[in-house]
Amino acid sequence: MGKGIFTRSAAVAAVSCGLILVAFSAVATAGLPRLKADPDPIRGGRIVDAKGREVILRGVNVNSLGQYWQGTDKPPTLPLERKDPARIVRIGWNLVRLIVSWSRVEPRPGQINRAYLDRVGRWTRLMGEEGIYVILDFHQDAWGPTLAASDDESCTPPSQPAFGWDGAPGWATFDDGQPRCFTNNREVNPAVRAAWTNFFNDRSASDGIGIQTHYVRMLKRVARRFAGRTAVAGIDIMNEPNAFGPVQSQQLGDFYGRALEAIRAGEKAGGGFRHLVFFEPGVLWSLTGSGPPGSFDFDSDVVYSPHLYGGSIGETGPPSRESFETAREEAAGFGGAPVLTGEWGGDPLRADGSGKDYFGRHLKLQDEFLVGSALWTWKQSCGDPHAATRDPEVAPPLPPWSVYRMDCSGSRNRVVGQYGKLVKDLRRPFVRGAPGRITSVRYFPDRQLLVASGTGASKSDGPLELFLPTDQANGGSVSKRGLFRVRFRRDYGRSGIILIWPRGGAWKIRARIL
Repeated sequence: MGKGIFTRSAAVAAVSCGLILVAFSAVATAGLPRLKADPDPIRGGRIVDAKGREVILRGVNVNSLGQYWQGTDKPPTLPLERKDPARIVRIGWNLVRLIVSWSRVEPRPGQINRAYLDRVGRWTRLMGEEGIYVILDFHQDAWGPTLAASDDESCTPPSQPAFGWDGAPGWATFDDGQPRCFTNNREVNPAVRAAWTNFFNDRSASDGIGIQTHYVRMLKRVARRFAGRTAVAGIDIMNEPNAFGPVQSQQLGDFYGRALEAIRAGEKAGGGFRHLVFFEPGVLWSLTGSGPPGSFDFDSDVVYSPHLYGGSIGETGPPSRESFETAREEAAGFGGAPVLTGEWGGDPLRADGSGKDYFGRHLKLQDEFLVGSALWTWKQSCGDPHAATRDPEVAPPLPPWSVYRMDCSGSRNRVVGQYGKLVKDLRRPFVRGAPGRITSVRYFPDRQLLVASGTGASKSDGPLELFLPTDQANGGSVSKRGLFRVRFRRDYGRSGIILIWPRGGAWKIRARIL
């Protein structure tokens, strides 16, 4: 295997001055290529780009543009900062799952908030300029913010008055006067269940149009707005939909069919191209293995996106290998769609930097199954409903499942800094894209060594894109076979990206931080 060794100082010099180092030199960056799916029910589907490369999307959820219920004097979200895209890239990520709220997109029936979509568009552009793809995630939890219990709500113990969450606007919320109470799980709430039943039944809003019809039309208009954006990986139709039992499961599938058709019509009307469309199973999938959504008419650019929280929510065990296997098996039923877990994660204190903790083990499974992912979450405000509790033995706020520590003492809502050990686990060598088909990726944290291989590469494919964070040590080395012309990307000092071109056929690399 051909080998190149470099130091961090030499890499910076090569990037800033254009100097040639061993086999390395600097090359310019380019815009993000379009993405599409390559379904395969036997080997598993993949996401590929217009350059012919298999792309692994990994990144983080960002909730700053979402509209959450505010139950305290602290805001439920933290604003995005101009430096956040660069900070995300520094971890090696190339994906943001950007939370978008129906309640903000369509504050009144049929009225689209263009100013809000302009904000979404601005951050999509800024992410794209840093090489980050964006999934527009139409997020909801427990239906919407207006389902919070009133101060005088009477709940029969052990049930408790419910918090409000995020998602649907008040005009589309019909709870049929059911109690706003919950026990253990926010989704098993009579008012939430009623709201979802009315959505699946397309109950009419005040203008006489069904609320599901409104939602589908809203998706069409958003798809038209972003029809030509290559930085938009695609649209996640709805986060963690509340669908219980076989009847609602099929209603969910029927809804997905309507939504997909509307998105495709919007893209066509906008003169753009077909983006990926992400669809999810019901909200209890990661807890109960409730199965996939019901059947619907899908095309070749859909991605199955269950949330792989096994071993995390209410548990302290290792990540669930079975959930990865189940996700792949269920995706085969949708033509062999690719799998990307839209959420995963846990308490940041479960990271210890060794690779044997929850995060390291989860990433190892992501490598083995070659699935994309978005960690929950980038930053969590002290006023986020996720931080609230009615447990008298637990003082709020709850520890954030985020990359950043928070100081929530008194009236403070201050970002303290990143969880260092968590970031150490997350910031690791990573093949972000590769020619042909990736066949294997393995990372050995004790040696800081990445070994990856692939097959079927064409000389006309784009280069292998390797994230190698050499500022963690004095330098790095790359050995290669079936590849040549190893170069730093011109923004290497920011991105940590090295590009390696294919000779054709099979390839293999060994990349190590020295």
